[in-house]
Amino acid sequence: MPTTKTATKDSRVISALRARSSFGKLLNRVDKESRSLVIEKRGTPRAILLSIRDYVRLAAPEPEVLRAIGEESRRKGTASLSSRRIDRIIKAARRGKKAFRKKQR
Repeated sequence: MPTTKTATKDSRVISALRARSSFGKLLNRVDKESRSLVIEKRGTPRAILLSIRDYVRLAAPEPEVLRAIGEESRRKGTASLSSRRIDRIIKAARRGKKAFRKKQR
């Protein structure tokens, strides 16, 4: 299946027409080769097709980041806040901003 040009080392550019006509093959290719495909229409990139593994890797934070956030939350004492308490804190902060704005006028 020919591609138009190489976008990056792990990505290829294909036309929307070719993507539509051979979508099943492209899905297999993206999954097996761990390569994303840039889909362009009339020479303009419009979408990217990538494997679910690559998507999850991009969308989900690294476990180390999550651990660091959890440790910071426990250290600051915010790990045990309930949703109701968080809502109260936000409302109080908003009231404070409104009072501050009124004083500025």
